[in-house]
Amino acid sequence: MENSRNLVITLVLCAVLLFGWEAGLNYLYPEREKQPVAAASASTAPSDAALPADDGAASPADEKQVKRTREGGLTDPDAVALEQADLKTDLASTDRVKIAAPEIAGSINPVGARIDDVVLKTHRQSVEKDSGPVRLFSPAGTPAQQFAQFGWVGDGVKLPDANTVWHAEGGPLAPGTPVTLSWANGQGQTFRIRLSVDERYMVTAEQTMANTGAAPVVVQPFALINRTSKTASQDTWTIHSGPIGAFSDTVSTDWNYSDVEKAGKATPDGKAQWIGFTDIYWLSALIPDAGANPQADFRSLGKDIFRADLIYQPATVQPGKQFTRTTRLFVGAKESEVLDAYQDAGVTKFGLAIDWGWFRFFEVPIFWLLKKLFALTGNFGFAIILLTVIVRGMMFPVAQRQFASMAAMRAVQPKMKAIQERYKDDKAKQQEAIMALYKEEKINPLAGCLPLLLQIPVFFALYKVLMLTIEMRHKPFVLWIHDLSAPDPAHVLNLFGLLPFDVPSMLAIGPLALLLGLTMWMTFRLNPTAMDPIQQQMFSIMPWVLMFVMAPFAAGLLVYWVTSNLLTVAQQTYLYSKHPQLKAQAAKDKDDRARDAARDKG
Repeated sequence: MENSRNLVITLVLCAVLLFGWEAGLNYLYPEREKQPVAAASASTAPSDAALPADDGAASPADEKQVKRTREGGLTDPDAVALEQADLKTDLASTDRVKIAAPEIAGSINPVGARIDDVVLKTHRQSVEKDSGPVRLFSPAGTPAQQFAQFGWVGDGVKLPDANTVWHAEGGPLAPGTPVTLSWANGQGQTFRIRLSVDERYMVTAEQTMANTGAAPVVVQPFALINRTSKTASQDTWTIHSGPIGAFSDTVSTDWNYSDVEKAGKATPDGKAQWIGFTDIYWLSALIPDAGANPQADFRSLGKDIFRADLIYQPATVQPGKQFTRTTRLFVGAKESEVLDAYQDAGVTKFGLAIDWGWFRFFEVPIFWLLKKLFALTGNFGFAIILLTVIVRGMMFPVAQRQFASMAAMRAVQPKMKAIQERYKDDKAKQQEAIMALYKEEKINPLAGCLPLLLQIPVFFALYKVLMLTIEMRHKPFVLWIHDLSAPDPAHVLNLFGLLPFDVPSMLAIGPLALLLGLTMWMTFRLNPTAMDPIQQQMFSIMPWVLMFVMAPFAAGLLVYWVTSNLLTVAQQTYLYSKHPQLKAQAAKDKDDRARDAARDKG
């Protein structure tokens, strides 16, 4: 009766784990809901009253519920169609200045001095080779708007604004070929923005105001990034998506879009080293002049539009003088080596734009090793398999000690049974006597747990590497697995794509998930530890529960686990050959349990 009740409890808990996993995560980490914009919005702040106000208009897709994806981007078909139509119109102007750098392409809008057209040449939208490059920046008013702008605020002087048409010299913008935008206000002040770009993703903007008037002029240079959150990637408990920046040598991911929307304005504590917005793979960030201490804020502008601002301190420019501030704009992919190179060149904590989290000290070495193995094999799938072999090889001595400990446990089984019989009515005394026996025989009863505990950090590190490093994005393995960072695309329930319907993620069982369940069942079958009937029933169910739970995870993670299970089976088979008494005892235990079960039924 007791066993039956425990079995029912076990089955219920497994069902809760299986069917409540996704619902629980959605409850604990929900998508941002629409919130009213705070009355004291950023646009009324005195410090930026003159910042450009043309931040885009609502599109027809504004009233629809936004469905976020892991990578981000537009998902609504109407919004996608509108974006393509808007781009065709907005980018058709012959006045635009082309961007033709090695890694980025696009154009600069001379109206408002905006960098609002940027695509990444070396990153595709999907695994399909003809899917086109990833687009990061789109003009204001488009469904996917995101752009950078440079300008000035001040009092008592005519300043350029969002509608100012700048005169462009030079171009296309490329390494060694800068572009200069200039505009004169007719009152003796000339404004210039000199743009240059490096070989990767960094644009440098030198903002100069020359005063040829008769009186001093006070101005504040500013730089901003404006974007819609409709294209943001999913913000989860393990990977941040949203406002980000380095302030006083600490990278802050404390704010998400809903936080900023509720507050209207968010001002992180500390001196700003850089500020911007991050998605899982992409980053747009402003890096201020090294000698400056600008005001740095995140602002909500309504209609799911957000802004990251750098507003420099006021500068007084005397007649016949000029004043220059330099701001850098990073717009590109979060490639670890690139970010680290910029960090080494002086951009504080830039490598931490990748959200490694608390276990960076362990995840980064795993990532480094994976890259080395990839260089050796040319395939990240085989690199993951080799990583698994290395990890299991390093833990083999631990496994040997585990089996030796279990052999010792078998040897003292008669003594343990005698203690259990002697103190069957005094559980505390029984436990004390058993622990004394362990100490006397030099047995560690937790030795069997050690290999599993050692694998947990590796498993989590690989999970993070697969989820957030762009180097793993769209990396194929073999056959149908074209992206190791995405779930297995083949599903049993729709006959691997032959039937025309999408399988719910909870039931999206593919070949890798089936292999995971099968290989885990094999490892449990070889487990030599003596179990009571309830433990045995639980371990017979657990592989198939985990098969459902792990199915939506990245294919690379399942490759790791399946390989680890196969190596575990091989390892246990070998160690059984070295400890035949364990195998014989395991067989005897199995026969005893079957006999006891038959007797209970009788």
